[in-house]
Amino acid sequence: MGLEQKIMTDLKAAMLAKDEKALRSLRAIKAAILLAKTSEGAGGELKEDDEIKLLQKLVKQRRDSLEIYQQQNRADLAQKEKEEIEVIEKFLPAQLSPEELKATISKIISDTGASTPADMGKVMGAATKQLAGKADGKTISAMVKELLSSK
Repeated sequence: MGLEQKIMTDLKAAMLAKDEKALRSLRAIKAAILLAKTSEGAGGELKEDDEIKLLQKLVKQRRDSLEIYQQQNRADLAQKEKEEIEVIEKFLPAQLSPEELKATISKIISDTGASTPADMGKVMGAATKQLAGKADGKTISAMVKELLSSK
């Protein structure tokens, strides 16, 4: 079952359960999917990779908003963002633990022969392809910087 069908099934269940948090999040995902499917060059279909990227983008937007709301002491709005992140993350593949991420990036660094922070671009290119959907770019970037600067 594709992402869109899962969303529709969960949306119906959330409506019946009158779950406002889930409804808000699922409607946002559905709207993003419809936008992506109708955009130029999409051809009315989304590949699984594109679905994962779309979900990651939605989570990133909410994390950015959450950070801003916390800085401005808007606990009410921050709570809504946290709730939406939780619902959206249910549809993403399981994220790697920090230990697994560090081991994977260390292997990528040794495979690419990177040794200085100047080689970060080379490592990031390989890491983002290999870890797509399993970790967000900000986390990958921070880990790559840390590992390259300790060499």
